[in-house]
Amino acid sequence: MSDVVLRTEHLVKRFGGITATSDVSLLVRRGARHALIGPNGAGKTTLINQLTGVLPPTSGRVLLGERDITRLAPHKRVGLGLARTFQISQLYASFTPTQSLALAVGGRRGVAWRWWRTMGHNTAIAEEVSALLEQFRLSEMAARPTRELPYGKRRLLEIAMAVALQPEVLLLDEPAAGVPAAERQDILDTVAALPASVSVVLIEHDMDLVFSFANWITVLVNGAVLTEGPPRQIADDPQVRAVYLGETEVTHDGH
Repeated sequence: MSDVVLRTEHLVKRFGGITATSDVSLLVRRGARHALIGPNGAGKTTLINQLTGVLPPTSGRVLLGERDITRLAPHKRVGLGLARTFQISQLYASFTPTQSLALAVGGRRGVAWRWWRTMGHNTAIAEEVSALLEQFRLSEMAARPTRELPYGKRRLLEIAMAVALQPEVLLLDEPAAGVPAAERQDILDTVAALPASVSVVLIEHDMDLVFSFANWITVLVNGAVLTEGPPRQIADDPQVRAVYLGETEVTHDGH
């Protein structure tokens, strides 16, 4: 079995005269902690939208394992094991974290339409929801409507709902964006503790999060891959410093 779980081959996306992704060939390996970084306008979101099926590529292919998913609808990709935090149904403001996670778990198990009953009668679902609440530091707020949760906890709930689908590949689109500094450590710690069985692709501007999490980094500039490699190599790369990090010193703690 190949250890490559997701790959793109010569992916191009044009909008009129603008090339948003240019000949992007990317490999995501089993169990990877793979970060995509680059300045604004580098093509990161366009690339993720092609991986998830929101945007069809102009040319090139997307493969999940050995399966060509280039033309598959987003929901079918989720069913095959590709989940994205941004793409999981928007949080229901009136639902509690318990209800939201029961819906996600029930959906995966094929009983989402009667989640309110299965929670009471299906011990396995109840136990799984309880474990997710604990894993994502939501237990104390499990019975509060989502609208009352601090923003950082809502971001954690989005990640928890994606993990509830038991994806093979999880795409995290800026999980720390907009999260107050006081709540950011929770996101950092939780993302770091995601199960090793899940390959994670992270798009993030927070370099502390990127360098504490990633074991492989791909740098996009102007829609193309500038370079990629392990964090230490990227931190020391003069090209990366010039185009992306500028004068900012990157600290790397050895993970």
